[in-house]
Amino acid sequence: MGDIGQFLPMILIFVVAYFFMIRPQMKRQKDEKKFSAELKRGDRVITKSGLHGKVVDLNEKDSSCVLETMAGKLKFDRSAISMEMSAKLNAPEK
Repeated sequence: MGDIGQFLPMILIFVVAYFFMIRPQMKRQKDEKKFSAELKRGDRVITKSGLHGKVVDLNEKDSSCVLETMAGKLKFDRSAISMEMSAKLNAPEK
């Protein structure tokens, strides 16, 4: 029992780290992957760098999309689109 008692605080630290740091990060990655897979033409999005645009074309082969902006059409990787900022953009106003 004494040997386990010495390792109990260390085990508790790992359990807490898993539930407060690792698990939420894995859930976030899963949600972002789902978001990028569900993109469709006509969606208004914001990239992680802050560029606003509308999806005009999706390429499954290289996981990219073409965004129409005020400056023209630009090709981006789907991972460059921000899930949080795009959700705020498309959220109904109160």
